[in-house]
Amino acid sequence: MNSQLRQDIVSGDWIAIAPGRAKAHLQALKKRVKRKIAPVRTCPFEDLQKSGHGKPILIYQDAGDWQLQIIQNRYPAFTHENKCVSIGTDGPYAITEAAGHHDLIVTRDHNRNFSQLDSLAATQIFRAFRERYQMFLSDQCLAYASFFHNWGPTAGASMYHPHYQIIATPIIPPDVMHSLLGSLKYSQTHSKCVHCVMLEWELTQKKRILYEDDIVVAYAPFVSKNPFEIRIYPKKHSSYFEEVSDILLSHIVMALQYTLQRYVKKLRDPDYNFFVHTAPIQDKKKYSMYHWHIEVIPKVTTNAGFELGTGIEINVIDPDQAVEILK
Repeated sequence: MNSQLRQDIVSGDWIAIAPGRAKAHLQALKKRVKRKIAPVRTCPFEDLQKSGHGKPILIYQDAGDWQLQIIQNRYPAFTHENKCVSIGTDGPYAITEAAGHHDLIVTRDHNRNFSQLDSLAATQIFRAFRERYQMFLSDQCLAYASFFHNWGPTAGASMYHPHYQIIATPIIPPDVMHSLLGSLKYSQTHSKCVHCVMLEWELTQKKRILYEDDIVVAYAPFVSKNPFEIRIYPKKHSSYFEEVSDILLSHIVMALQYTLQRYVKKLRDPDYNFFVHTAPIQDKKKYSMYHWHIEVIPKVTTNAGFELGTGIEINVIDPDQAVEILK
């Protein structure tokens, strides 16, 4: 297959699929060194309060011992000010305080990341995020909450012990806003959810689906910016993650764990990021056309001068091929 430019139906961004460059990258995957395990004795997450973390925001226990805690990040990017902030200026620039929340979800086991947890423990993480997100809904000062997981140093994880992050901000982040506006524009033009349209096409094509059951689907997008990128959607239109049912949550977790397990088996355990894209905390009626989902991105390539200089991502693995390899 020759290289091809494809335009994202939501953002309007162009990406390049360049499978002719895949061979060297696939060979590099085979040479990936085994992940180093950090010792427990130096881990500050083994005893959170003894290592200087404050009182947990939420704690889930089992048989008298904690299994999961939500705590404030000791080095937050956003801090809670108990007030709403306004946007001001500094010269020609708009500025405001980085007021919000920056929390960590820490699981008990030092060595078991998300793909290795049993289904109950993995689902508990998403229930904790849902519960924390619901706590944000009454705060009129917050605009958006982002839930994400960085696994491995090249994905931005500074600690080996598995942990997950929640950042709530007073503004809607630009990447999310692009997705929202693109979805809104498509809805106004076609009277349809753009994500539902993409899902329907993928389910018809059957080429890029990695996992499917009656409720959720995980697939490699036709316009994938990254090699082996996977998106996980509820099949039924749903805008707000915080409203997800326990049944749907369990199916989402199954799809996510399956995806990450395929990364371990087929890509030799790469670092990765996954994150939730959901409609904002405020203006719910305005963004009801949005379709919440999870994006999963393994770290198998690095952006270079062309990508950084043009904004056009070069994906060296065709999404069709990506699913064939992962299966």
